[in-house]
Amino acid sequence: MQSIRSATRQGLRTVGASALAVAALVATLSAQGRGSRDGRNGVPEARDSMAASLTDPRVGLHSGFDDAGTASKNMKLVGHHAKPDLFDHAGGLTYANSDLAFKGNYVFQGNFSGFQIWDVANPTDPFIKTTYYCPTSQGDPSVWGNLLFISSESTGDRKDCKAGGVQNGADRMVGVRIFDISDIANPRVVANVQNCRGSHTHTLVQDPNDKNNLYVYISGTAGVRDSNELAGCVDRGDSANSARFRIEIIKVPLAHPDQAKVVAGARIFEGLRSNGPAHGNPPGDTLARGGRGGRGGRGGLPGQINLAQLPPTMVTPVIDSVVKARGGTGAPTAADSQATMQVLVTRFAGGGRGRGGGAPRDPNAGPNQCHDITVYPSAGLAGGACAGLGLLLDIRHPTEPVRLDFVGDTNFSFWHSATFSNDARKVVFTDEWGGGTAARCRAIDPLNWGGDAVFTIDNGKLTRHAYFKMPAAQTEQENCVAHNGSLVPIPGRDVMVQGWYQGGLDVFDFTDVNHPREIAYFDRGPIPNHPEKADSQSTGIVIGGFWCGYWYNGHIYASEIARGIDVFDLTPSEFLSQNEIDAAKLVHMDQFNPQDQPKIVWPAAFPVVKSYLDQLDRDNGLPQARREELWREIAGAEHASGAARSAALTKMATQLDQDAKGASDAERVKSMADAARDLAHASSGGSKAAKSGL
Repeated sequence: MQSIRSATRQGLRTVGASALAVAALVATLSAQGRGSRDGRNGVPEARDSMAASLTDPRVGLHSGFDDAGTASKNMKLVGHHAKPDLFDHAGGLTYANSDLAFKGNYVFQGNFSGFQIWDVANPTDPFIKTTYYCPTSQGDPSVWGNLLFISSESTGDRKDCKAGGVQNGADRMVGVRIFDISDIANPRVVANVQNCRGSHTHTLVQDPNDKNNLYVYISGTAGVRDSNELAGCVDRGDSANSARFRIEIIKVPLAHPDQAKVVAGARIFEGLRSNGPAHGNPPGDTLARGGRGGRGGRGGLPGQINLAQLPPTMVTPVIDSVVKARGGTGAPTAADSQATMQVLVTRFAGGGRGRGGGAPRDPNAGPNQCHDITVYPSAGLAGGACAGLGLLLDIRHPTEPVRLDFVGDTNFSFWHSATFSNDARKVVFTDEWGGGTAARCRAIDPLNWGGDAVFTIDNGKLTRHAYFKMPAAQTEQENCVAHNGSLVPIPGRDVMVQGWYQGGLDVFDFTDVNHPREIAYFDRGPIPNHPEKADSQSTGIVIGGFWCGYWYNGHIYASEIARGIDVFDLTPSEFLSQNEIDAAKLVHMDQFNPQDQPKIVWPAAFPVVKSYLDQLDRDNGLPQARREELWREIAGAEHASGAARSAALTKMATQLDQDAKGASDAERVKSMADAARDLAHASSGGSKAAKSGL
């Protein structure tokens, strides 16, 4: 039986330009260095150069699977477990790992053929508690109490989770699977909620006024199912009855999850128009080929796709749709295979509006689905990353989301996901240019393509500021582009960790929306095309790297597509103090779904107070003499206890209120005053935090 590592190494390959061509174009691209503007509310690009660094330690790492070269800065790998070698029902899962969700000491890892549950009670030694085989396309997970939700989009997925595909439409499962995980070792299907376009991703949201029900926003990008198979699934262009141009909403009665069903279809795309076409190939590819537009057309997936090298869960729904569109029956023809290849090139090249398949549409039309929706219930907001546009939604009534604003950007190819700042005054949108299967972090790839864009939110309106992209040039052998991440809970700062596929993990600070900056990273060398030649000069890509990186209860957990799961710790540096790391580790969550963003609240503790003072030291937010005095006052309060500690902290807070009036960083001084006041209150009550000296 073939091992999963061997299968992974034989995954999607693409052919790229030579290193010589890359080097020859760097100077040209750097010289361009021009400001760029989007089509609606553009501002000049903040970076001076559009070219990635060629001198970074991440550049030139030797290839390998278990022995790839590594580079890290201000973070360290503390735990790792490889994927199981076998892809049978007992040993492991096929092809690619996908997203993560968290509950207690468990991490739920999606996979294109099911899911795995990791026990991380000891984060330095994660181990598999449960493997569940269920072919289900990318299988994004979410968890709520004792319920696990898994996305299913492939038309080859079966209700009974068996292999072999679907021969009878009555056996098909396209939508969201719901499992009871009361017995974590034996998940049990309680509902298969069918929908019209499948679930590429999904998002859980609870109405604050209704604790008895949970709602699920479905982001489905497949073609519309036949109404003979599922009633109500019609595809009528822009018609109000179409299964396109809406997100479907599932209602889950928490006491009876088996009764979950689709109850609404929110038409949040009505009246949207594109602000112009998404970009295609990087300028370097075009220049290297005499201005002919490069390899793979719009979006630019290089090279050829061999359908036999792709997982059936990726190919089957597309080829089924192609056969259905021509009214065919029986086995696919050679022409069907060719058409399927073209659809996949369009889809995974990040060609944006063609990604969902189906009939050709007006190129100026807006999106008809979202790729991903991140909800922030405490702020009543959601960020919809919707292929060709980014949407801001009001979700105070979860079954009736209302579009507040939308933004386009011709520097974006495929709006992929969103992350809010903790105060809900900012949102970071990601651009998955190349669909995650192409090398899009090379020296010839502009730094404002295939990365992040930082927006501010003011009265329900979005304004773009700077871009951020992982800054080290990656090779032609590494699939790399912006992907999933979450906030790192550092008081007073907006810091995010993010996966970049084979570009590694990156931690960046976007507190200053006009100057986001990298503060930590971890990267491995490319997975070799030929495992027997670890440093092969082949230019092919084997898909791997970090699907995501998420902070959860003191650590960063990362889903490695090909290799398994990794756990990281941040380390102190000039960008991040030990106090800030300690304060972040104080934040505890019982469960965490990255698309359901929680409001971060720090406990009353000394590391929180000290974090603000570290930040004032870093940016000279108060005069040095005053900062030194504050450090002495904090030390005195730490050595005191009870009423004496409370009095010292209250005095400090009162003085900080006065300091803020003349401080260059008044907002941070006020935050420190509030943190000191909270700790004073906790100390007077004899709280656990106060007694322990935290």
